[in-house]
Amino acid sequence: MIRIANVSGFYGDRISAMREMLDGGPVDVITGDYLAELTMLILGRQKMADPSAGYARTFLKQAKDCLADALERGVKIVVNAGGLNPAGLADAVRALGFPARVAHVEGDDLLPRAAELGLHGALTANAYLGGWGIASCLNAGADVVVTGRVTDASLVVGAAAAHHGWTPTDYDALAGATVAGHVIECGTQATGGNYAFFTEIPGAEHLGFPIAEVDADGSSVITKHPGTGGAVTVETVTAQLLYEIQGARYLGPDVTTHFDMIVLTPDGPDRVRISGVQGSPPPPTVKVCVNTLDGFRNSATFVLTGLDIDAKAALVRRQLPGEDITWTLARTDREDADTEETASALLHATVRTPDPARAKAFSRAAVELALASYPGFILTAPPSDGTPVGVYRPEYVLRTDVPHIAVHPDGTRTTIPWPPTPPVSAPSEHHQTAPTAPWGDGPAPVYSAPAGGEGVTGRLWTDGGEGRAGVDGGVRVAASGGTRRLPIGVVVGARSGDKGGNANLGVWVRDPNAYPWLVRELTVGRLKELLPEAGDVERHELPNLHALNFVLKGLLGQGVAASTRFDPQAKGLGEWFRSRHVDIPEELL
Repeated sequence: MIRIANVSGFYGDRISAMREMLDGGPVDVITGDYLAELTMLILGRQKMADPSAGYARTFLKQAKDCLADALERGVKIVVNAGGLNPAGLADAVRALGFPARVAHVEGDDLLPRAAELGLHGALTANAYLGGWGIASCLNAGADVVVTGRVTDASLVVGAAAAHHGWTPTDYDALAGATVAGHVIECGTQATGGNYAFFTEIPGAEHLGFPIAEVDADGSSVITKHPGTGGAVTVETVTAQLLYEIQGARYLGPDVTTHFDMIVLTPDGPDRVRISGVQGSPPPPTVKVCVNTLDGFRNSATFVLTGLDIDAKAALVRRQLPGEDITWTLARTDREDADTEETASALLHATVRTPDPARAKAFSRAAVELALASYPGFILTAPPSDGTPVGVYRPEYVLRTDVPHIAVHPDGTRTTIPWPPTPPVSAPSEHHQTAPTAPWGDGPAPVYSAPAGGEGVTGRLWTDGGEGRAGVDGGVRVAASGGTRRLPIGVVVGARSGDKGGNANLGVWVRDPNAYPWLVRELTVGRLKELLPEAGDVERHELPNLHALNFVLKGLLGQGVAASTRFDPQAKGLGEWFRSRHVDIPEELL
């Protein structure tokens, strides 16, 4: 077994986490995820101004504090903090003066070949590499491995593959490590961070970071150091498994992981075992994160207080015209409020334009209304010049068009071969086996549709990997024992996030006996009733996790950097969903 820890879920995470992990107990490898689609855009703009930049500088502070102790204890460090300049970060680590053998992985940066590969307009273009470059560096004796854009889970996959001596066709083991990596990649989200039932989490003021103990067969136990804040439970792990995924088949550069086969079982206090994971060959293409620049944006928020809120908002819209302006009125005001703030609503205005002068003029025009608009005129912030807009889009290129290069501590450059992709065929019977009924060995609870067929809606379903899709007569159901109208979050947890312009919403039931009700109740049509802003929606069933995953296509427009939504990464989408009221069968309460 190898103990692989995480100490960073994003660029800006708790900088003391590496020190806490080293001092908290034994680990073999420390990993850190510093990259996201938005981060690549930020690093791209930094590198435009300074070619020596483009990596996560906070990692250097962590390395300066911790590298000596890591070397003394034989702890390896594997991070994707290299961003757009892994060689530059590797050199910066060497310059700290420790006797560490530093290696890096490169080849993901496709920007020099963007036109050749059809990646037009790219500011950044980085392919998602897998774990074999990391494994090569560790096998060559590296103490520190710095990468650019690899998949988040590949940090764990590479470390586990090197330790256990896996080969590229050990698909089940690689899939198991991918699941473990997906659970710990976002740091404390696995130990109670951003968790729907956060009031149940002990020590939530300072959560401990997670550890994956990965066995030779790819199964794992998720845990944390004793005495650290938070909790590792089947539900906290389930919540993270549902984060920013799509269908049951999780496509990666090393393996296709079958999330519908995952089995979670308690393994003691703050320990959850992950088993049953199955894998199959990866697709012949790899995903490429492409960021482009698309004009400029600026925004202003008007505070509307007291009476005539709608009329005040209408006046501002007439005074500040423009087809390039997006308006949102948030009715946060209350009638007969006892504070000024709770008597006020917020009118958000955002302009998107190709003209930087127009972006700057927008805020000036908003300020000029100060003495000439509605009574009680307030702006929440002073005017600004506006900012460039970055747009993310996913592209796909053949793996053979992407070099995967491991630069060993001695400077040796090793090209990592892509394993051949077998011809596409029907999945084996091994992967078509239906998961165990999530409600146990007894008969599944039976719910019936209300008399007269009331509540019948269409249900879009897909298995996520084979491309099947269809519509059936999904039925909203009621139990014979009666129902109570309550927030659905009483019995359902949720976690949400973004993938480019799409939002992901994963939901699970706390009681496995409630899963048949969830499947029948929460059709695509019903979700659209509960979340009227949703447009095109896909639904995926994950019975072993007692969960459904929804992909809300296009909800976030052109992605986080360009979105005009007040929640551009859909982080609060799940909690909005949980607050909606539905009829819940009495026996599930």
